Amino acid sequence: MTLGPTILEVSVSYGLPRRGLPAARSFRRWAAAALDGRIREADLAIRLVDDREGLALNRHYRGKEYPTNVLSFPADLPEGVTLPLLGDLVICAPVVAREAAEQNKRVNAHYAHLTVHGILHLLGWDHEDEREAECMEQLEREILATLDISDPYLTDD
Repeated sequence: MTLGPTILEVSVSYGLPRRGLPAARSFRRWAAAALDGRIREADLAIRLVDDREGLALNRHYRGKEYPTNVLSFPADLPEGVTLPLLGDLVICAPVVAREAAEQNKRVNAHYAHLTVHGILHLLGWDHEDEREAECMEQLEREILATLDISDPYLTDD
């Protein structure tokens, strides 16, 4: 049985100046690719933040003293409630820009990767052990390939 196209509602908010950041339509396209064939209907919020907000959220929710690239917050619905809420992603724009430069990646390709990665977390994927990480990374590669984005895990070693 195939699910058909996902009915997707994506809200994108910017907690910092939008100049140089991907447009909301890009995040919607990346989210649609991540969800295609995996879920019938989804409501998702994506917020782009600066280092300060990224640090505050990472400290509060993960106890880490640094801003991270993406945080995923799955919807926690009460039992019996069947809304299409998938959850929220928080993407720290300065971290993404630094990582893209350090890894010699196109910034938009890195945003696409982190959007896909974060959405897979919302769907229950994880990378806590080596096997899970390999499976999740392979799925990310496959999704990104549909967007004509090369393997984000290739290195120039």
